Amino acid sequence: MSIAATAPAERKGLFTAATLQKILPFAVLLILFSFFSIFAPYFFQGSNFIAIMVATYVNGVLACACTFVIISGGIDLSVGTLMTFTAVMSGVFITNLGLPMPIGIVGALLSGAAAGALSGTFIAKMKLPPFIATLGMMQMARGSSLLIAQEKPIYFTETPSYTFIAYDSTLNYLFPALPKIPNGVILMFLVAIISALVLNRTIFGRYVFALGSNEEAARLSGMNVDFWKICTYAFSGLICGVAGLLISSRLQQARPDLGFGYELEAIAATVIGGTSLSGGRGSILGSIIGAFILSVLLNGLRIMGAPEDYKIVVTGAVIILAVWVDSLLRKRA
Repeated sequence: MSIAATAPAERKGLFTAATLQKILPFAVLLILFSFFSIFAPYFFQGSNFIAIMVATYVNGVLACACTFVIISGGIDLSVGTLMTFTAVMSGVFITNLGLPMPIGIVGALLSGAAAGALSGTFIAKMKLPPFIATLGMMQMARGSSLLIAQEKPIYFTETPSYTFIAYDSTLNYLFPALPKIPNGVILMFLVAIISALVLNRTIFGRYVFALGSNEEAARLSGMNVDFWKICTYAFSGLICGVAGLLISSRLQQARPDLGFGYELEAIAATVIGGTSLSGGRGSILGSIIGAFILSVLLNGLRIMGAPEDYKIVVTGAVIILAVWVDSLLRKRA
């Protein structure tokens, strides 16, 4: 039995649950916008909307990385520290070695892909559980960042054009009448579009869904499960490299102590956006919406004067609710 033959039947059986998982995140986002627009002063302003997008773009890119892994039936706890590692590597290539910025950017992206492929190798070849393998990679990437940077930030002061990646506004240069939307926001949407095309329009994306739907059936159908699992984590690491470039460009420095905790927010955004933790279902659009849900929620609570502790509690409650809804939808399917 081939994967191509089984996929239509799976889609038909999961149509109702899959539709609900796509609609609910968008509905929640609209409800939050409506609520804070009414009850939070200064929320419904153009400058605040741009602030929300700026607060979202790093987490949104990391959520795209997590989407591939979670759909394949895995989990990646290392996305935050991989982001830091690639940021440090960009600093090494551009600042320490003095290489041209394009070469440094490519080197940072490839560093993320290589680290992701190593995680995939631990899982596919050594048969380690994804939780353990990526937990180990999280510590390895964090320690490597501290060692390479010698526990000090690497500054890009001699490469002022590096801010172009996240801070400058190309769209504003082209259309001066528009509000200043940083390149980081545009890059997040560009990464989301490319990721969605890869996930939904390529053989690789089809195999990612097959891994999460039924790995054993995929293996019996002739799919090289180990190879495509490694590719999935490598592609996730590549996207983490983009996040590393964004955050280091925004800060104009690569901080080796940054990134710890970002993985939880990225996984939360992915799950809130409707990607099933059991694998086989999810979308890039849903993950981006999930990232915006978290940003809108935190932004609105801050404007309303809620203490930081309350915001953390509310965020945790939203994550639990999202997982519970996913469980209900899986039972219904």
